[in-house]
Amino acid sequence: MFRKSFATLVLFASLNSASFAAPPNLDDAIADIGHRWAKVSYQTPESSREAAFAPLIAQAQQLTQIFPGKPEPLIWLAIVLASAAKAEGGLGGLSKAKDARDCLLAAEKINPAALDGSVYNSLGSLYAKVPGWPLGFGDKKKAKVYFEKALALNPNGIDPHYFYADLLADQGEYAKAAEHLKRALAAPARPGREDADAGRRREAMHALETLKQEHGDQLVGKQPA
Repeated sequence: MFRKSFATLVLFASLNSASFAAPPNLDDAIADIGHRWAKVSYQTPESSREAAFAPLIAQAQQLTQIFPGKPEPLIWLAIVLASAAKAEGGLGGLSKAKDARDCLLAAEKINPAALDGSVYNSLGSLYAKVPGWPLGFGDKKKAKVYFEKALALNPNGIDPHYFYADLLADQGEYAKAAEHLKRALAAPARPGREDADAGRRREAMHALETLKQEHGDQLVGKQPA
């Protein structure tokens, strides 16, 4: 009887201790999501990415609950949702894109400068890529405004230059796009984001080479806006 009661007390104490365990450090938790996102985005076959993003979405959602009122978890949840939307496509992808936009707008109200202005970079990317009315909320003019805000907050960042270049190329401004891609490639390394930087640089190099091959005669003598 004593042994049974003692074992029960030990089990209860263990469960009680676990339930009151200290929450994870926010910076460490954000870094973990960033590394997992980079692995799915750059090391996972395209056909497997949609499924691979699902547990990462759940992890990011949990982080928003552990740290309510913090913009960083909302931003990373939006980034993961937007990436999953791209992998999924269709109406399911559009629903995730809308959820990502809502997370970013909520984060903007808390601190628009969080994570070097990633709110505006991610909003710009969404508005640039999502279909316009009546299917979606896409708007190239809004995308440009958001990218300009992102660059104002992070003028040397690899991401805002890369995504703004993508919009410019899509609008036929190839010379400006090439200059922003060059700035993306010249961006300083981000400590702790080496995996993401490597993947983004590969994308920027590929985009720049494509511009040179397809529009080389239009890439001379222009400076980015």
